[in-house]
Amino acid sequence: MQTEVNAIVGRARRRRACPGSLYPWSSNLFPSSRSPRPQRLQNEMVTAMNVSEETGQVLQPYSFELFRDMRPFLEEYWAASFLVVLIYLLLIFVGQNYMKARKGFSLRGPLILWSFCLAVFSILGAVRTWSHMGILLLRGNLGQTVCFSSHIQDPVVRCWSCLFLFSKIIELGDTAFIILRKRPLSFVHWYHHSTVLLYTSYGYKDKVSSGAWFMTMNYGVHAIMYTYYTLKAAKVKSPRWFPMLITSLQILQMFMGAFVSILNHIWRQDPGCHSTSEQLFWSCVLYITYFILFARFFHQTYLMPKVKAKTKSQ
Repeated sequence: MQTEVNAIVGRARRRRACPGSLYPWSSNLFPSSRSPRPQRLQNEMVTAMNVSEETGQVLQPYSFELFRDMRPFLEEYWAASFLVVLIYLLLIFVGQNYMKARKGFSLRGPLILWSFCLAVFSILGAVRTWSHMGILLLRGNLGQTVCFSSHIQDPVVRCWSCLFLFSKIIELGDTAFIILRKRPLSFVHWYHHSTVLLYTSYGYKDKVSSGAWFMTMNYGVHAIMYTYYTLKAAKVKSPRWFPMLITSLQILQMFMGAFVSILNHIWRQDPGCHSTSEQLFWSCVLYITYFILFARFFHQTYLMPKVKAKTKSQ
């Protein structure tokens, strides 16, 4: 009997001397408040790197996703995006004046091909980036996708972020179709196209980890949007609620973009969380203005006509 008591007392003393040693999983779920903060953050950084490595093992890159890394070149010449936007705005002015006294072109065939190519590209980008982000969320947590930049070194993310930047230049061609077909060119259209290119170039240069969320959400929305544009150009009937759904997704994207930026700012106090005050400022400014402009567009396009129709019927 005395021997059993001594054994129990001995086990209790060992537990006090090595808390959590008998339950190694408990230290991960409930970290001790006495553990040094830098050590916990270092552990989180190591965990984020491990999750990124596991993601790379699960989501294998295709051969075309292993092309030469263009980031050094793009990071050095990112300011050239200002010149591209300046030329873009100048061409808008010149194009509208050129078409003022001319009849608009049909361009149905080129528009179908244009929208179809962008739809296929956006669908592929959405599948690859959402697959990567989904694995990160399942094997890690939201903080690792927002805060730690280790996952943007993944070949899949590296490839599609580079293509994403180039696509923002190509998508400026949307405006050419509007001008040449003499369709109304709204402020939200050219403002959104030009500022997205500038901010994408800026975020790409700084390797902001939350930019992966911005890219992933944009791929998803554009996959649906350009599919709709393709069907519309081909005169294929789609549900009347479909364009309303697209605008709603765009508004949701702007809200989530601002939310991710705020999370990045909250967590940026922790060492290893890659963020800058400039990035927070510009992302919030742009996403808030986008939210206001798209919400206004939604109200004027989908809600006001219903109110006017209801008023006339009365």
